[in-house]
Amino acid sequence: MGREISAGVILFRNQQEREYLLLDYGSHWDFPKGHIEAGEDPRYIARRMIVHASEDIGLADPRALLLAVAAAQAVEHVGLPEARLNLAEAAIYLARAPKSNSVYTGISKAAADAASSDPVPLHLRDASYPGAKDLGHGEGYKYPHDYPGHAVEQEYRPERFRGKRYYEPSDQGEEKEE
Repeated sequence: MGREISAGVILFRNQQEREYLLLDYGSHWDFPKGHIEAGEDPRYIARRMIVHASEDIGLADPRALLLAVAAAQAVEHVGLPEARLNLAEAAIYLARAPKSNSVYTGISKAAADAASSDPVPLHLRDASYPGAKDLGHGEGYKYPHDYPGHAVEQEYRPERFRGKRYYEPSDQGEEKEE
């Protein structure tokens, strides 16, 4: 999965290939060292690791995001050359972590539905201004904290999205259902 490094330079055909390879290298143990030696900004490497942790590992291993963020903070607080150890640790962890894109696919589906022109259900509309209640705003709303367990059965989406699931756990890592 490596990329040849010659005289400290990594050659890319275009910016898209560069970004794709950097993301791909997020799963490769030698990712930080090779790119740092080639002159890549370590903050960019850390940023790509954070994205990789959420986009490609997600809830299969929620600790991946914590480690990627910690590596990014180390880059800011410690700097190079010492932070290359933090980046290497994060890269190894991300490479070994189980992979799942269920968060990415779930948020993509939810965003598509949220962009619809379906109206907000009346019981969720702002009822604080004069005349709002006459329009039915807020009618039937159940404030979750007024109920045992601070949860209540209530629909929060427009009619055509009722019952639709956005997050579907994978069969990987911590998402795996026992």
